[in-house]
Amino acid sequence: MAHSSMQSVAKEFPVKTGVDRKDRRELAKMLTKIIGSSHVLYAKTRGVHWNVVGPAFYSLHKMTEEQYEDLNEAIDDMAERIRAIGFQAPTGLAEMMEHSVVKDQTKLLPANDMVKELVEDHDSVSRLLREGVAEAEAAEDVKTADLLTERIGVHEEAAWMLRATIS
Repeated sequence: MAHSSMQSVAKEFPVKTGVDRKDRRELAKMLTKIIGSSHVLYAKTRGVHWNVVGPAFYSLHKMTEEQYEDLNEAIDDMAERIRAIGFQAPTGLAEMMEHSVVKDQTKLLPANDMVKELVEDHDSVSRLLREGVAEAEAAEDVKTADLLTERIGVHEEAAWMLRATIS
């Protein structure tokens, strides 16, 4: 069976971090939502990178490359944080898309429209991250709160830079 190897991966394993198990479980769910949203945003950013045309091509091509590389690293950091607090990270695209606040790109749009959509997506992820920070702070998980707080600034800056390219 194709899924038998997945059964050997623990959904949860014991850790003694000082953060209550119930709180860690809720944080893992929030991080899964953030990872899913970040992963869909990553894919959409790559789509803009590959498909943008027009006078802003070079600057948008370079900017989106920097942004998707940053998203890739951040997704890994957040997945590893889920593991560190004792839970399984998301494993596939379907799970990530199911938990995402960012909607998938379904058709090629004009450059300005693609950029406007990325700006909205970065804003949506920023709002989700703020919820995650509040949840982590309530659970007294300072490491998760710090990780997510740092990400807010990255998404706000990405939205600002993209917004500045829209004519």
